[in-house]
This record gives sequence, structure tokens and C-alpha cells, in this order.
Amino acid sequence: MNAAFGMGDAPDTYTNSCASCHGTDLSGGRGPSLFNPAFLAERTDEQLHATILNGIPSGGMPGFKGQLDDAQIGRLLAYIRIRGGQLAQAPAAVKDPTDLIIKSKRQTVRIDVVAANIDTPWGEAFLPDGRLLVTERPGKIRIVDPKKKGSTPLTVTGTPTPWVRQDGGFFDIAVAGDKKNPWIYLSYAEVLPGYDKPLPGPGAISKDGPQLPPAMTRIIRGQINAKGQWINQQDIFRGPDSMYTQSVIHYGSRFLVDGKHIFYTLGDRGDMTHSQKLDSPLGKIHRVNLDGSAPADNPFVNTPGAIKTIWSVGNRNAEGLSYDPRTRLLWESEHGPTGGDEINIIEKGKNYGWGVVSKGLQPGITLQSKEGMVDPIRYYTPAIAPSGITFNTGNKYPGWKNNLFLTALAGQKLIRYQIEGRKIVEEEILWDQYGRTRAVIMGPDGLLYVLLQNATGGRVGTGQSTPGMVVRLVPQP
Repeated sequence: MNAAFGMGDAPDTYTNSCASCHGTDLSGGRGPSLFNPAFLAERTDEQLHATILNGIPSGGMPGFKGQLDDAQIGRLLAYIRIRGGQLAQAPAAVKDPTDLIIKSKRQTVRIDVVAANIDTPWGEAFLPDGRLLVTERPGKIRIVDPKKKGSTPLTVTGTPTPWVRQDGGFFDIAVAGDKKNPWIYLSYAEVLPGYDKPLPGPGAISKDGPQLPPAMTRIIRGQINAKGQWINQQDIFRGPDSMYTQSVIHYGSRFLVDGKHIFYTLGDRGDMTHSQKLDSPLGKIHRVNLDGSAPADNPFVNTPGAIKTIWSVGNRNAEGLSYDPRTRLLWESEHGPTGGDEINIIEKGKNYGWGVVSKGLQPGITLQSKEGMVDPIRYYTPAIAPSGITFNTGNKYPGWKNNLFLTALAGQKLIRYQIEGRKIVEEEILWDQYGRTRAVIMGPDGLLYVLLQNATGGRVGTGQSTPGMVVRLVPQP
């Protein structure tokens, strides 16, 4: 582990200041292992920060005040939590969760598989007639009928062709507008229009072989006719040619329908400097009218040179948006760099710091907080790769009333939060063994529908395509 992997000076700081007493693995040394998950779970970063500064004289631990500054200690703590997660043994994979019972603190549910053999599912949205649209990252929209469990999902024909590489492919999907003939919103990675060179295959790129094409997030809307065909396509967001780059990371892109408006997220595309620039759409959350135009009450509509659709600034790569039904606060999940994944409350015109501050480790960033930039409500180190989120707005889960649910990819988790106002007062991992967990939404039947990329028993890389499924959580007595 070194700076080349985004750790900065933290590994050296640990080796020079901590390893002689605490060891380099879970067994520890003269002192307890700082990587032990139980040790870390019992202590907040604030408590550990104070201990590092002041030491424990009674235990023979010196204080490091004057030797390590706040930024160095922040990076050190992030490294300790990241390395602890790497050393901890991962739970055994459960490749088929069909009918498994989840007994949480406040609710018992059964996992009901609605549709299987979905290729790397990414986004989901219900049609007014109760059928479910699911995007497959390699480039398909599937139509799942929850009332016909186990039936083969239909495939929408005539959809655009995405650039499928690492993070790229089809992303989120949303339904809005007239219930009889709704608009379907779709985000995906697109190769620069007019690019005519050979596209590389999924393997490594050689010096003499095809090069990665310039690509960018594109957001469109269209309609699906009675024959299952994609028609009436219109652009909602399409960046200028200069924004198409060879980067294959951080496209975004999650939707949230809010009446006559839609929020969508755009990642920083691997260049954090975009996130603080009002003349760049990248690294932001946007709010538009249903036709893609900027609402008159957006925060930067009258700011010279600013992108008028911007709602918030400094968001690295957000993949979850949901409203608290009680407070109407907009909650968001966001990928951090090395550690520092975030749960935020997104408010109009505010700056969430990416490019300047981070709770994780990022070369070029030395600050964890800064005045004028909003700290996360919750952050995760080591990273869990947070994805879709939703609030339980129905009545089928009385024990989970108004709770927030978060899906996670690297952590393979479904996490439940009890929220009071702007605070998380209870957190519970419902599962962490069923595969990469991409999205969760409320169905019209009041049940939670979750997208899973099947567990493989080993590490599943970001760009791998594997079978997945749609499951719903059925309340049990």
C-alpha cells in the first residue's frame, strides 16, 4: 500500500508511529491490533483522534500532539479502517437467497425472488400498470411482471447502444409524466458521436490495439409502445464533445422524480476539479423540468457562466437519492475515494466539498472538513460502495416505518437506518452475503424491491457482468 493506491502518507505514518506497538495485522503487538473490527466498532474517529493526540499515559502510549497534525491523523484513521476491513474475513457468499428469512431488530421478512437471470441489474422503476422496468448494465431494458413471478422478462427493442466498460453501460431508469403514456428516463454511457475507430473488447488494451474511445454520460427520455419498442426519444442531458473522455469511471447516475421535476446525478468522471466548477456539469446533482430545461428557482440560474440545472456542488459520484416522507429532506449516497463513502442531506445550492475535502484518502486532498462545505451525516471507511437508497413510505413493514434503506456494492449490503430529523439514530445491516446490491425502491404494492448481482463466492470487479435478480421483501408474522 502506497501513494500510488491513493493512501498518501498514511501507511508510512502507521509504520513509523504505530506498528511497533500495535502490529501490522489482526493479532496486534504489545498493544491491541488497531485493525480489529471489534476495536474499531467501539470507537468513533473523534475518540481515536483525541487518543492519538493526547496518548494514554497510564498505558504507556505517548501523545502525538506536535508530531502529527489534524490532517495527518485524519488520513491515518482512514487508513486504519480501510486496512481493518481488508484484513477482516469476508462472510461466506450465499449464491441463492430464495426464501431466506431475515430477522432484523424490528421486522422479519422473507426474500422472494421475482425474476432471475437479469444481466448485471442497475436501475429499476415501476410503470403505472404495476410492471417493473429494470436496466441491465450491458445495454437492455427488461420488463418484469411481479404478478407473474418466475416468468421470462420482456426485452424492450430499439434502445440505444451504450459503451460498456468498467463503470459504463446502462444506468438508472425513471418513469414520469402522463400515466397513460408516460415518459421513460434513461441514463447511460455513450461513445462520442461520430467516433469511427475500432472499439476494444473487454480485455486489456495493448499499445498496438484499439484505444479506449471518448465517452460521456447521456440522459434521454422516450416511450415504450404496446409492442415493447422504444420510441419518441429526446435528449435531457448531452454534454459537449469536449466533455467526452477516455475515462471509464464515475458516470453517476441516479434519478429521483419529484412531481414536475427530476433530479439526476453526474459523477466527476475521474477528475475531481470539475466538482467545484459551476461551468461544468460534472460532480454535481442537477434538477430539471420533465423536458430537461432548468426550473426558474434553481440556485444558480442567475449566476453568470454557471450551468443552470445545478442543484448542489462538490458531489464525487452520487448513486442514491430519496426524500424523507416526513421532513422532505433529500438524502443522498455517494462514493468516496479510498474510504470516505458518504450519506448526505442535499440542500439547494450547497457545497459538499469533493475536490477540496474528503473523509477518505485522495492524493491532492489534505482536509477532511472546511468552513462553507457540508460534512456528511454518515461516512464509511473502509468503503462499502453505496448505491441506491429509498425510504419506506408504505404500511407493510410497521417495524420499519419511515426507515431509510441503502444498498452497497463492495459491501454486498442492505443497510437499514432509523432517522430522526437530520440524524441516524439506529443502523442495522440486513444482509452482506448475497452479492453486489445495487438498488432498492418501493413498489406500488408497498413492498421493497431490491436488485442483486448474484454472489460468486469471490470478489466481483466493477466491470464484470454476472447474472442477477430482482427480489422483494415479504413481511412475515
